[in-house]
Amino acid sequence: MSFLSDPSAWIALITLTILEIVLGIDNIVFISILSGKLPADQQEKARKIGLGLALVSRILLLLCINWVKNATNALFTLPIGGMLGNMPEERRQELMGISPRDLVLLLGGVFLIYKSVKEIHAKLEGEDEHGNAPAAPSFMSVLVQIMILDVVFSLDSVITAVGMADQIGVMIAAVVIAVGFMLLFSGAIAGFVEKHPTVKMLALAFLVLIGVNLISEGAGFHIEKGFTYFAMAFSVGVEMLNLRLRKGTPVHLKGGASKSEP
Repeated sequence: MSFLSDPSAWIALITLTILEIVLGIDNIVFISILSGKLPADQQEKARKIGLGLALVSRILLLLCINWVKNATNALFTLPIGGMLGNMPEERRQELMGISPRDLVLLLGGVFLIYKSVKEIHAKLEGEDEHGNAPAAPSFMSVLVQIMILDVVFSLDSVITAVGMADQIGVMIAAVVIAVGFMLLFSGAIAGFVEKHPTVKMLALAFLVLIGVNLISEGAGFHIEKGFTYFAMAFSVGVEMLNLRLRKGTPVHLKGGASKSEP
């Protein structure tokens, strides 16, 4: 706890906490959408367990900090050198090498796009051609899906933390504070998303965008996160104006979980 007397450590803690909260927004949205498919009495429990798993996975990765630092080292190299032309050698090696982080981001991006597109299709199409609504997922299956994406979001989050701070205590403190903040507001975010179907569709579109970003990052093509977050913030701003101006009964998507009366 020697970092408590170090002003630079406090600056790193505040900066890293804010960054972890921003990076955790997509995690909250995904957990909120998945938990929203459960019965109303199980949704809050799923959100809390999901964020708890996110905290545990982040702390475990921080405790395995040496592995995390080496997660960007190439496991193998793709034989695509001839396709890269006269690129600088460092950039060629970056594109040809596949690291553990790249694999996690690629697989996680594909999974996130698949789940988001499938959810969009289910909300728009509803019942199949035989009139059968899709079966409601079990509590355990929702938790498994949350765990898979927790690993993806946690690895990216922890690599960011390792790059910004030197002391493990600062990193763990920032992660704990950020997840605590997410726990505090996850219910309000989930309720808002479920209450407004157009916001839910926008959130699913965001998850597709984030999945594309993960695949791009895993393939070695960096997309500045600031551009993505600006586009998301602008879209949310426009949707807030629409919600304020919209009159009449809002659109109801198909397949929503039944809510218990207060």
